[in-house]
Amino acid sequence: MSQQGTKEKVVLAYSGGLDTSVMVKWLQLEKDLDVIAICGNVGQDAEDLGWIERKAHDMGAVRSCALDMREEYAETVLAQAIASNALYENRYPLLSALSRPLIARHLVELAHETGAAYIAHGCTGKGNDQVRFETSIRALDPGIVVLAPAREWNLLTREQEMEWAKTHGVPVPATVEKPYSIDDNLWGRAIECGDLEDPWAEPPADIWTMTRDPMLAPDEPEEITVGFEGGRPVSLNGQKMRLLELIVELNRVCGRHGFGRLSMIEDRVVGIKSHECYECPAALALIGMHQELETLCLDGSTLRCKHQVDQRWATAVYEGKWYSQLKGSLDAFCAYTQRHVTGEVRARLYKGVLSVCGRRSPYSLYDPSLATYGDDDSFDRSLASGFIGIHSLPSAIWSARQGPASGMGGLRTFAAEDQKRTPSA
Repeated sequence: MSQQGTKEKVVLAYSGGLDTSVMVKWLQLEKDLDVIAICGNVGQDAEDLGWIERKAHDMGAVRSCALDMREEYAETVLAQAIASNALYENRYPLLSALSRPLIARHLVELAHETGAAYIAHGCTGKGNDQVRFETSIRALDPGIVVLAPAREWNLLTREQEMEWAKTHGVPVPATVEKPYSIDDNLWGRAIECGDLEDPWAEPPADIWTMTRDPMLAPDEPEEITVGFEGGRPVSLNGQKMRLLELIVELNRVCGRHGFGRLSMIEDRVVGIKSHECYECPAALALIGMHQELETLCLDGSTLRCKHQVDQRWATAVYEGKWYSQLKGSLDAFCAYTQRHVTGEVRARLYKGVLSVCGRRSPYSLYDPSLATYGDDDSFDRSLASGFIGIHSLPSAIWSARQGPASGMGGLRTFAAEDQKRTPSA
């Protein structure tokens, strides 16, 4: 790919793990490119990523940098995920899918700064992240050429990659004995491969690092209270915190009580099902508590509509469409609904379970005088008869013209049809 003796540049999304470590050397040897390695700190276990910079340099990268994106990740990405109750397939809080568009934007910015014509990523050829990175990059700059070595080389297994790395002097952290693929950030950990490829097998105990075994969690429950302002978490147990700090602390507290584990069958963008394990203590706690506050602050019609928007938002982001007209439009809807989602939610942690036990808001739509059956009841029951007459009018007309009262089919007929549709025990 070099021209007239001058090598072209490629910006590589570099994690320091097996795949991208091999790629630093592979891009030099197979593509004849100068490699610029960039690692984004979005809350991985290691806060000091200087070792990643040095490792890339030692393997011949002409430039290597580790950027601290944690604050930006929390404030500009995770805050939106909470407002949108982002749970893909109603379970997975999108931890990997959320970090990719932020990293992609920094990749594009670095390519512009250095004049690189290429961007490379370390995603596998049948995973979701290749879709997310490339869709984001093309949305930001369609002129950049994206390289995906894992779709080109003949290293089809992790064992083959480790053998190639050994042959070419590339140090890697993975071993054959524990070949899990792990992606972690502020929002949690994603674990796959190895023994986890059998959906019948129980995930090995050694994959969990953020959460204690619920059976070994404290015997005494612990209560937490999260404060929200405009849909954004702002305090924990009455103490004001930046979102980054709050997430870190909730990961610690919830993890200590064994809350936040997921083992699920997930539908990937590329059309295959996979067995995925996740640890997301703070993510699941904040989304769950935020949903509870919304039930207090949003009217029923808006709440039902937002359930649909939340699912569409999560699916769009899962599919890599962070930079899209659809996602921007969904953001606008969610932002409008969050104007009065302010208040506190109290929850109890015990043996792997988080149970909401209280919620309050200065903008609550819950009216005790309307809800109560006690002496303070202010609900006007005389309105119910007229309401029910109007509400049931379509059903009454249908029954008279086409249904049970029409003579075209009595109650016995409808009962028989229902029984046909009900599978026998």
